[in-house]
Amino acid sequence: MAAGDVTRRASITAPSMHRRPSARRGSLIKNSQSPAASQEVPWDIIDRCALPIVLCHALAVVLSALLNALHVSQISVFTLFLWFAISVTGSLWFYHNLQVTAAGKAVLVTGCDNVLGNALARRLDDLGYHVFAGFQSKAGNIDADMLKEDCSGRLHTLQLDITSETQILSASLYIVDHLPEGAQGLWAIVNCESWCALGELEWVPFSVVRRAMDVNLLGPARLVQVMLPLVRRAKGRVVLASSILTHVAAPVRGVHAASLAALDALAACLRRELKPRGVDVVVVAAGEYTTGSAWLSEEKLLEQARDMWKRLSDEQKGAYGEDYFEQALRSLEKYTKSPDADLTAVTRALSDGVTRTFPLARYTPVSPREKLKSLLAEHMPRSLYEGLYTD
Repeated sequence: MAAGDVTRRASITAPSMHRRPSARRGSLIKNSQSPAASQEVPWDIIDRCALPIVLCHALAVVLSALLNALHVSQISVFTLFLWFAISVTGSLWFYHNLQVTAAGKAVLVTGCDNVLGNALARRLDDLGYHVFAGFQSKAGNIDADMLKEDCSGRLHTLQLDITSETQILSASLYIVDHLPEGAQGLWAIVNCESWCALGELEWVPFSVVRRAMDVNLLGPARLVQVMLPLVRRAKGRVVLASSILTHVAAPVRGVHAASLAALDALAACLRRELKPRGVDVVVVAAGEYTTGSAWLSEEKLLEQARDMWKRLSDEQKGAYGEDYFEQALRSLEKYTKSPDADLTAVTRALSDGVTRTFPLARYTPVSPREKLKSLLAEHMPRSLYEGLYTD
């Protein structure tokens, strides 16, 4: 905070009376004409076209050299490349935008307690799908009541805590009994449930680590196990919400990133296992800002911080110091400050995983800066990357 500013922030390790106004879903999904939406980069299109365009150039070089050597034609490499690129791009654009028919297809969306799952359930309902919206706490939940009231009669709300074996089995029986007429099974599972555990590893209570693994890895794994026979009968798909943090290391986010990295690895193996059976597995790795705004509030951040500080021993408090502890967690405040977080990109990617005839294996609705950082993390020598991005 600038010097001379008489307004002081409440200590992150002390109780605060500040309350952030509750945001409704209507304010969380910005208008498509908003400045943030206009800066959205369609990385999925670029990812799908990048390799074919490179191959077009290689083919143009080879074919031009061959035609010139045989004195058949003096056509240039650029002319051939342009012709190939236009043809391939047009074909890929048509291929990419093919969509399945929504009529008679049912989709299970978990994590509708958070704004991301809630927004996705509304979007799929608008597109004509039968939606089973899972809530971790449905009884007395105003969000569940509003979702049911605002959407069509095709939408069903379920009590579904994905860490509860009983609730998963009960949900599967309910879905079987309420599938749309003529449906062979469940078209898609979309897991939006997430537990965001923040803090350096030494600070995070092991019960929180266990909870993160239960919600982010073990819960989705068991959910897929139980629901997979229904999805396999419909030759549908499994869509899992993840984070760009699985490819980009960052302090204070280790537990959260580790649980989602494990989910990514599980999805990669599951994709190969289910491909022969006609089931697609899609991962949507959203940007950190989006996931932070969707699953984290300032109150939760302060609550987590105060609880962690109380649990540290005197030796640990002395080793780190309250100033360092507060600075590390304050660095995450930027993800809680906007009540108008733009979820357009991530909800579009999640719905594309459900609606596209040929979905991508991985969608990355992220900012250009995050995309560049993830590409460098994957392809740059580790020593250079660590020197370039020193936190």
